[in-house]
Amino acid sequence: MNRLRNTDIKYLKGVGPKRAELLNKQLDIKSYYDMLYHFPTNYVDRSSVYTISSLNGDMPAIQLKGRFVTFNTQGEGAKSRLVALFSDGTGTIEVVWFKRIKQIREAYNIGNEYVLFGKPTVFNGRWNIVHPEIDTTTSAAAMQGLRGIYPLTETLRNKGITSRTLFTYIQGILSATPNIAETLPQSLITRLNLMPLREALVNIHNPKNNEQLQRAKFRLKFEELFYIQLNILRYSRRRASATAGFRFSRIGHYFNTFYSQCLPFQLTGAQKRVIKEIRADMGSGQQMNRLLQGDVGSGKTLVALLCMLIALDNDTQACLMAPTEILATQHYETISKLVAPIGINVKLLTGSTRKKERDAIHSQLEDGSLHILIGTHAVIEDNVQFRNLGFVVIDEQHRFGVAQRARLWKKNSIAPHVLVMTATPIPRTLAMTLYGDLSVSVIDELPPGRKPIETWLRYDNQRLDVYKHIGRELQQGRQVYIVYPLIQENEKLDLRCLEEGYELIRETFPMYKVAYVHGKMKPSEKDYQMSIFASHEAHILVATTVIEVGVNVPNATTMLIENAERFGLSQLHQLRGRVGRGGGQSYCILMTKHQIASETRHRLEIMTSTTDGFVIAEEDLKMRGPGDLEGTMQSGIAMDLHIANLATDGQIIQLARNNADDILDADPELASAENAVLRQQLTLLFDKKIDWSQIS
Repeated sequence: MNRLRNTDIKYLKGVGPKRAELLNKQLDIKSYYDMLYHFPTNYVDRSSVYTISSLNGDMPAIQLKGRFVTFNTQGEGAKSRLVALFSDGTGTIEVVWFKRIKQIREAYNIGNEYVLFGKPTVFNGRWNIVHPEIDTTTSAAAMQGLRGIYPLTETLRNKGITSRTLFTYIQGILSATPNIAETLPQSLITRLNLMPLREALVNIHNPKNNEQLQRAKFRLKFEELFYIQLNILRYSRRRASATAGFRFSRIGHYFNTFYSQCLPFQLTGAQKRVIKEIRADMGSGQQMNRLLQGDVGSGKTLVALLCMLIALDNDTQACLMAPTEILATQHYETISKLVAPIGINVKLLTGSTRKKERDAIHSQLEDGSLHILIGTHAVIEDNVQFRNLGFVVIDEQHRFGVAQRARLWKKNSIAPHVLVMTATPIPRTLAMTLYGDLSVSVIDELPPGRKPIETWLRYDNQRLDVYKHIGRELQQGRQVYIVYPLIQENEKLDLRCLEEGYELIRETFPMYKVAYVHGKMKPSEKDYQMSIFASHEAHILVATTVIEVGVNVPNATTMLIENAERFGLSQLHQLRGRVGRGGGQSYCILMTKHQIASETRHRLEIMTSTTDGFVIAEEDLKMRGPGDLEGTMQSGIAMDLHIANLATDGQIIQLARNNADDILDADPELASAENAVLRQQLTLLFDKKIDWSQIS
């Protein structure tokens, strides 16, 4: 395998320096290994040959067997094309090329028998195929059964590099490499009945049949996911054994008094379960690293506060870091109000904090009289020093860089316990991969008294009815959010914009004050607009998605989202979570054009059918894929997966994790001779990455 990794693709027959440079730039293929692991994304069946007389308009790519009758170059210069007539004895079809005309004309002869592969279409009343693949009847590619379709770019196609070209290159590598060293221990291959590596590589590119293709896919997916899980678990175990933490053994005055006298409502069963899980970690003597997932309004902040009180009962301080000043301020206002009766000193530190107040905060942190610090990135500045920081809460943690979080917990000689929270539900398969080195707790109940939000899908021709609904809510003293996808009008996009919408809403509801907020506003102006809405001075807030996270106005009962088709499911769910935070019935209205794609309509109908964030997240992952997730990761794992799919391969992820766990249980350092291959592969795959094993 090392030889494959180290052999430049330019040395492969048919490639050369120019094509190697092109493949590198377009597909990031530098070596034989890269080419071998450039897998097909789809397969077509080339076992059947059709006749021209049997063609119909619904056919995919097909094979025809026959002879060229004529070749004719038409047009001049850039508009020239080559048109051939191809016959199989049952009829004729035109074959058209717009590029590489000279090479094509020289490559094929009238009268010789060929196999054409392409999609037939009708143009000017005649069947034609544009730029087909062409093989001789004796070629291995012709009538071979399943044939892979490789990811390509338009630039490569224009340069004559087709799916067939890549297939030929890959077959050349496999022919020249009869032996490919195994990358998994033989005991694992035997136990799971995995296809050997070389056989899997042969069958992923040139499968004999569908059964062999599925076995090859399973082997390669398992290996890819297995090494990710092995790396995550190796790091997390190393950190757990190496990083001592506080042992919080006491539940004392602060916790007990708050629980008995200040609790705003009875905890749900899910909240109680999560607190027990966190308490167990805090008493273990090892640093806690736990992810707390909970849908919008599920009571994560209250859980975090109760756990911070345990830290205070054990003579340490606590800190909560939020990504925006608005969210940090809301946390401060909520928490300081809740704990005021029991004499806990809580302060807010943000970029806007004045120097005099900042100096007082620094002094109180260092002498220990400040119990809980809440803030933004300002809390990780070097001059912010704690007397004894024991518990750290990071809200909406995916908005912080990994190294930023590390700066916070390194402010203490003993590593503080770390609780990271997110209101963005993460599908189980993603959590196992992205947050596999964190323990995960889930609050899957809403507090009692919360009514499910009614979600409606409405079209532009129903706008009058929507405005009547908004008017009724406003008359009852409620408030309304209206969200737009754009700030200003864009001629290229037929979308409603905030500026136009703001004026329209003011005209439609002249009796009510309208605030507005968007991402390009100065922070002071944004805060002012948000504050007049939060204080009920403004009745309607017109906004872009800056309100997606961290706005808490319980009196707001309606969320109108314009051009809802422009938003992803998870984003729509986050926006919907801005309402339903009080005791009254709340509504989310998804406005869209009537003419939308069926897939888009299905996506919006999912929103109307469930308020379960985890169901929505699973559907979003299936429909959109994992996307660029490396920014949210805990272990610096490269997510350039060659074949595995985090949306659909959950069972394989679980199998990979279980087997990685078993191997590390038996051999934590992978020191045995049999596990030498694991050490070697981990080095190849991950040692160039940053070692995040000491970072929460």
